Amino acid sequence: MWYRSEERGVGVAFTDACEGNLAAHTGDDPAEVARRRRRLEEQLGSGPVRYVRQVHGIVVHDVTGAAAQDGDPAAAPEADAVVSADGRPVGILTADCLPVVLVGEVPGGTPVLAVAHAGRKGLLSGVLQAAVNSVRGHGAHGIEAWIGPAVCGACYEVPEEMAREAGALVPGIVSTTSWGTTGLDLPGAARTLLEANGVRVRPETLDHSAWCTLEHEDLYSYRRDRTTGRFAGVVWAREGSGRDE
Repeated sequence: MWYRSEERGVGVAFTDACEGNLAAHTGDDPAEVARRRRRLEEQLGSGPVRYVRQVHGIVVHDVTGAAAQDGDPAAAPEADAVVSADGRPVGILTADCLPVVLVGEVPGGTPVLAVAHAGRKGLLSGVLQAAVNSVRGHGAHGIEAWIGPAVCGACYEVPEEMAREAGALVPGIVSTTSWGTTGLDLPGAARTLLEANGVRVRPETLDHSAWCTLEHEDLYSYRRDRTTGRFAGVVWAREGSGRDE
């Protein structure tokens, strides 16, 4: 487990290669993926986690009040963010893109939970803003964010034209790699976008030199390995937090 925190009635975790590949679209055996997911749920004590099939878009799937998800990992709906207002655990899968967890407070009620998959396309298109709006749409305030492991700005090399286009949409996203070429700082841009939308970013998740997927072999990286698994960012409401069982 790369990171785990449980406080104020909410649990947040980012897995690593120790928990194995948790995605069904990488050529892995779906039954084995489902088994790993169940094992993770037991380890976290979270209950069944709702995932989506990510397509680098900005659709937010709301699982509030939804029936139990089909056991087949490939049967999940297409979306790039998930929101839950009744404590149902939600998760997102990544391997260089940003996994972002959001938690919003509801006075006297269950915290509103959300996760977002923010790669370059989704980040520039507004997936984080869409996820924040969905959390607020359930009456939540005081939103906090955890930015999980991703490729850092010193490692994410892109063509100069791509960087110019990105910089025009999100000022400050352009970076320089450690070898002197043009890059993009997705974690830094995410922090800027979230804070501009009134979200507090948890400080322990800001040091992406320690969280860079490309640099750490215990984290999956598509840019490094091409054929690789996916780790998960998961958030769940703990017992006694007002969750409707």
